[in-house]
Amino acid sequence: MAGSVVSAPHAVVLGLLLLAGLAAAQRGTPAAAAAPAPDPGCNGIELTYTFNGRQMIRPHVSDKNKQPYSFRATASVVNSGTRPLKSWAILVAFAHGEILVGVDGAVLTGGGDLPYNTTAEDAGNATSFSGYPQTDLLTPIATAGDMSQIQANVSILGTLFAGPGPFTPLPSKLSLDDPDYACPTATNATAGVLSTCCVLTPEAEANATVADANATDPTKSFLPRGTGDLVITYDVLQAYPSSYLALVTLDNRAKLGRLDNWRLSWEWGRGEFIYSMKGAHPLSVDTSGCIYGPQGQYYQTLDFSQVLNCDRKPVVLDLPLSRYNDTQIGKIDNCCRNGTILPRVMDEAQSKSAFQMQVYKMPPDLNRTKLFPPASFKIAGASSLNPDYTCGQPVPVSPTAFPDPSGLDSTTLAVATWQVVCNITTTKGAKPKCCVTFSAYYNDSVIPCNTCACGCPANRRGPTCSTTAQSMLLPPEALLVPFDNRTQKALAWAELKHYNVPQPMPCGDFCGVSINWHVSTDYNKGWSARVTLFNWEDVDMANWFAAIVMDKAYDGFEKAYSFNGTSVGNNTIFMEGMEGLNYLVKQTNMSGSDYLVPGKQQSVLSFSKKLTPGINVVAGDGFPTKVFFNGDECSMPQRIPISTGSSTRLSSALALVLVLAASAFLLLQQ
Repeated sequence: MAGSVVSAPHAVVLGLLLLAGLAAAQRGTPAAAAAPAPDPGCNGIELTYTFNGRQMIRPHVSDKNKQPYSFRATASVVNSGTRPLKSWAILVAFAHGEILVGVDGAVLTGGGDLPYNTTAEDAGNATSFSGYPQTDLLTPIATAGDMSQIQANVSILGTLFAGPGPFTPLPSKLSLDDPDYACPTATNATAGVLSTCCVLTPEAEANATVADANATDPTKSFLPRGTGDLVITYDVLQAYPSSYLALVTLDNRAKLGRLDNWRLSWEWGRGEFIYSMKGAHPLSVDTSGCIYGPQGQYYQTLDFSQVLNCDRKPVVLDLPLSRYNDTQIGKIDNCCRNGTILPRVMDEAQSKSAFQMQVYKMPPDLNRTKLFPPASFKIAGASSLNPDYTCGQPVPVSPTAFPDPSGLDSTTLAVATWQVVCNITTTKGAKPKCCVTFSAYYNDSVIPCNTCACGCPANRRGPTCSTTAQSMLLPPEALLVPFDNRTQKALAWAELKHYNVPQPMPCGDFCGVSINWHVSTDYNKGWSARVTLFNWEDVDMANWFAAIVMDKAYDGFEKAYSFNGTSVGNNTIFMEGMEGLNYLVKQTNMSGSDYLVPGKQQSVLSFSKKLTPGINVVAGDGFPTKVFFNGDECSMPQRIPISTGSSTRLSSALALVLVLAASAFLLLQQ
């Protein structure tokens, strides 16, 4: 047949191809062409820092290495891997005294304000930038390589101090702020460009799945919920094209942390403003920023007299208890407690605070699904005894599930949810706000708080008193006297006991609260101690609490008689005032005295030796190693009372009891 005839040239070519295939098969190699070599570029998270130039600015100085320059730079994050990068953050170790003036495309992870000094003591070794508003970077596989979804750029404007060119002042380190990734040392890719490629650690790679890697649905792929001392949850309950309803919840998860009259602030990044609130109120009701800004130009028909706040960084306060049933601004669960948030171990019902707000948006976010939380949350308490918190940036988490209010067996999910984790921090060089004194039945003297335990005012330094001399032993009655009035008692006691008197005499402790721990008794089967709280502040302290860490005597704790005392683990005894008696009043004038006396409360604690055999109370086992008041760790004495013999076993205890009893009697006479 004509169709079966093969021309001679075609037959030759076909024969050559068959022979080539046979030869390849005999060699054990495939007949197909070899695959192209893999791309040697980054197959992980590529970070680059590009220095865009600098310009000398005034003042002009003679030291070239201290000459200020304005500079511009761009940091880039590209996801070239197989797993989405959630809530990305990068670390940049600036090395030329940089002061950041403007940041676009990200925010400072720690919520710092601009201008930001990257060399300040609290700045750390590197500056962390968190993506905002683009917090997540998808994979090239899931987006067909769409650079707008896999890349984020951060524009940086600032000031640096360095000598003249030709060198380029680049950072000393560039890495991803994520424990799941390992980043090799950044290298100079080209002139003025620092680059590194971060890859998943073996542990993180083992836990990654293909499904997670290619997930693009934001409702099905979330980071796990975080834990910390204080967790702020930002829930969007209702979403509209130009506004949304948000529920903000403050959840205290610290064992000993608390807040009084809390103040919460954040920074709007996309022109948002607060139309209304329930459960809280802004510190300032001001709409001028909207009326004269782009908000007023866009919402021309909106009655801005009804708008609550247009500040870019609003400050929000809790409502007083009297407004809880107010149908206009109250009626929100966990609201209206005058800003008091207590630890769960003290009162779980008061460990949360919440409020709602109606937020208006601006173009280009006029879409129900265009939802962005505010950034750079900050929270603080009004009391000097409240701890300091450092908050991270909002992280998208799985939507919060709310129980049906009618009681049906169903739940309602939030439209979107973000979480902000805040932790208690101690600023380098920060002083405590409370201190502890020690005394015992077997010694007449009281070991007072350390000199300048809570810091000494600058005007006290000098010849008037010594900030370094060891504090002087005191008679028990001196605990009721302000440190400014203790000089005569300390001198008289030193003369009576033949103690040395330093010149100049030591300064006081300057603490707002002092706590006396007195070992009262010690016998074969048990022992007891007495705790006395002294409030030297000018404000009353409601719902106070204290925590005592007893390393060796904890298991023997039995009971606190005038306080509510509870063993809470970790060798810690938690104490608070009994119902109706949990109010530590401020210092006041007492009839018959020419100085202010502190507010005070006292309780005896009993301990058994059955579960602590071998305990030596007199040798120091009967004294706490740490003491906390309202969540703040107190300064501890540098020594303990020593035994001076049986002749003085009752004098110290009796003296302090009589002094406290006398002061209470005089107060009742007022």
